[in-house]
Amino acid sequence: MPIRITPLTDPAHGAHSRRLAWLASDADSIPVGTAFLRLFDGGQAHLAELTLHVHPTERREGVGSRLLDTAVAAARDNARSCVTAQAEAGSPGDRFLSDRGFREVLTLRFARLPLAGVDPTTLAEIVERPHPGYRLASWQGTVPDDLAQTFAASRRAMDDMPMEDTDYGAVTWDVDRVRAAAKAVQDRGDQLHTVVAIDTTDDSIAGFTELVVSGSGTGDGQHYGTGVLPEHRGHGLGRWMKAESIRQALGRYQDLGGLLTDTADSNTHMRHISDSLGYVPTHTTLQYQLDL
Repeated sequence: MPIRITPLTDPAHGAHSRRLAWLASDADSIPVGTAFLRLFDGGQAHLAELTLHVHPTERREGVGSRLLDTAVAAARDNARSCVTAQAEAGSPGDRFLSDRGFREVLTLRFARLPLAGVDPTTLAEIVERPHPGYRLASWQGTVPDDLAQTFAASRRAMDDMPMEDTDYGAVTWDVDRVRAAAKAVQDRGDQLHTVVAIDTTDDSIAGFTELVVSGSGTGDGQHYGTGVLPEHRGHGLGRWMKAESIRQALGRYQDLGGLLTDTADSNTHMRHISDSLGYVPTHTTLQYQLDL
């Protein structure tokens, strides 16, 4: 089947990344597949993130291979040393990536909390349990000015999250970056909710958890990240903050169906937190990496 690959203009540029896009079409100009390549900057300037889709009826016709070759060539042209991509375990994408030189570097476990089954009383008991030396705070959208600096500093809590063999690089956070991330969520019409644990000795943020809900307040919310600074671990702050995030979602969004989370398979501590709060495993995704 003759395939034409057309580069597209993609407006989805972030403050610290840009995205290339291609459309695959057949001899009749009917779209049969797409590829997107995210190019990062800063401490991740070596990395490109690939998302590739081929219509199910057009698979095994060379469409995916053509798109992949195009994206990999672009990654090399942009001086990238590795390309990452994700696929659900056992899916056609899983086999496609492994057959084309990608190596498996990370296993992600996905889970969902059905909000209809949450017991508000049990949740309140978790939230209201004292954590000496700490208090909870929260906001919607962009971080308040008085917490912006300490919130940016708290982002290093994610620096040592388990990434197994992924060449993830390092992300440097500052106030401008956290504000840009919040604006990106707002610009696409979604709502960002953040809960933090604050050290009462100096009012610095010891940990955070983020939840994104669609602008309509329906469907499922998505947890973006939960982290506790190394010097504050061992006090149950992660579970405390996540429980408060769930409690707020229950109170604000009557039509929200559930909350989604994904955790590295090797991050047993965070997986235990989700299990203890009632999250139910849904599927496993594998992250692959192609070293260029």
